[in-house]
Amino acid sequence: MDIDDLARRILSGERRALARAITLVESGRADHRQHAMQLLDTLRGHGKEALRIGLSGTPGVGKSTFIESFGMMLTGQGLKVAVLAVDPSSARSGGSILGDKTRMEHLARDPNAFIRPSPSQSHLGGVARRTREAIDLCEAAGFDVVLIETVGVGQSETVVAEMSDLFLLLLAPAGGDELQGVKRGIMEMADIILVNKADGDLKAAATRTCADYAGALRLLRKRPQDPDGFPKAMTVSALVEEGLETAWAEMKTLADWRREHGHFLSRRAAQSRYWFEAELRQSVLARLEREPIKGIIDALGLQVEDGKQTPGQAADKVLAQLEGRGPAS
Repeated sequence: MDIDDLARRILSGERRALARAITLVESGRADHRQHAMQLLDTLRGHGKEALRIGLSGTPGVGKSTFIESFGMMLTGQGLKVAVLAVDPSSARSGGSILGDKTRMEHLARDPNAFIRPSPSQSHLGGVARRTREAIDLCEAAGFDVVLIETVGVGQSETVVAEMSDLFLLLLAPAGGDELQGVKRGIMEMADIILVNKADGDLKAAATRTCADYAGALRLLRKRPQDPDGFPKAMTVSALVEEGLETAWAEMKTLADWRREHGHFLSRRAAQSRYWFEAELRQSVLARLEREPIKGIIDALGLQVEDGKQTPGQAADKVLAQLEGRGPAS
């Protein structure tokens, strides 16, 4: 594989090369991983600094519809938009539908947009393991905005906040009261809460829901990386395209403020440290799937099933093997 040629094509904005590179970084093969690391190192420091926007919300809230309307608005302003959409993988077959291009048919045909669906592969946090590296590739390809759409999530799925500059939480009308908004977890990670479907018969309900969450946000402790008035709740309608320009203006206001006050770069630096440690943990876990340690784990697992070992004792013996401190049995 000619890594230098692939890097040159990505930097020139070639979409086919970008798609191939994302496939490379998502591959689990050892030789592909080596090539992926070489490619990322070659591209490091090139391209542009895109605005990374994470988007989360429960299934059915309208994430794909919002992204298409929002993305079309941005490309209409001359911006290049990349969408990294993560689909949940089946716990039984491991497969994913990867149907986001079908849902975003207009955006998918836009020459200034790039949509890449990826399977979550049971990775926790609503994103795929290599999504962050895919973001780096999109930045190298010259995109101005990278939207990261997570799988439908609950209160604890906050990993996307560790790879984005702004974190949007999309909610449906009548999705909860003020108490729901005070709950820790995903609520306190959001920079902007968008109550979608604020149109037709649901407009009044969306307005009430927005007011509830706006009140809840005022009860949360102010974060040092936020100017006055943030985080905030707003209503939007992706279907009739209302409120999108206002929401975009608020996103730019928040991002510009963080840049001016030094929070933007410090946040990215902290995220890099987070992903270094996450990659380290994943690599250690991957060792447990290789022989001979996998054989030891299987043998100890049988003993745990038979009641001859407690789970804690068996785990200690596996760790002792990894550290070279003694026998596993």
